[in-house]
Amino acid sequence: MPSTNPLDYLPLWALLGLFTLAVLLFLEAGFRLGKRRWKATEGESAGPLGTIVGSTLGLLAFMLAFSFSLTASRFEARRQMVVEEANSIGTTYLRAGLLPAATASEVRELLKEYVDSRLEVTQTGDVDLALKRANELHLKLWRAAESVGKSQSDSIVVGLFIESLNETIDIHAKRVLVGLQSRMPMVLWLALFCLTAFSMLGVGYHEAIAKSTRSPATLLFVLGFLTVLALVLDLDRPIGGYLRVNQEAMVNLKSMIEELPGTGQLGERGEDS
Repeated sequence: MPSTNPLDYLPLWALLGLFTLAVLLFLEAGFRLGKRRWKATEGESAGPLGTIVGSTLGLLAFMLAFSFSLTASRFEARRQMVVEEANSIGTTYLRAGLLPAATASEVRELLKEYVDSRLEVTQTGDVDLALKRANELHLKLWRAAESVGKSQSDSIVVGLFIESLNETIDIHAKRVLVGLQSRMPMVLWLALFCLTAFSMLGVGYHEAIAKSTRSPATLLFVLGFLTVLALVLDLDRPIGGYLRVNQEAMVNLKSMIEELPGTGQLGERGEDS
């Protein structure tokens, strides 16, 4: 089962809306606090305060860069896992042709269904159903491998098939780990939120102390920050985001399986593989 992330309970657009509202509220709160402070003291200098606010913004920029790097590397890892899994399934499919005809046909039909379920989850987003179906297919495939392995225990080609099938099952576990369970820790999200709150309060407070009106440049700063934050949120979300892992390797594998004999064309083209 994939790990539950509290941020996954809301769609991406709702999360961005909440973050936008929070940023604007923190800016306004800082500005009003600064106005009140300036009226009460009329002596606080904006110079040292600007240095402090700049340092806080620097910390926020560092945290954003770290978070973006972390989520982008994991996004790339998910993409690589798709390629590795497609290669492994393809190898298993081809090696299944070395098995006895009845077992080869059964295994290839199961592998075809396995690929279809992989592509289906990217469209439906039903991860729980996809994992359950994958486990069922793994069990059926392994039973077929056990059967042929016991009857031909000394066969090298059977050993090669079992090796590739085992690798396919192992890659599935790795893909679940990388794609669904390796997420940005909540403690980092909390740290990012706290730094955002401190930075926006500081920016608003500095504007008020400097006797400045609300500058349009502040809006540009907020939009830039929210753009990067949106990318981090999207990259960290394996299902339901706008940035999707390219499934071309799996689509090409499906096309290859449909062209090769063994799945519905076995009787027409024979065991040429």
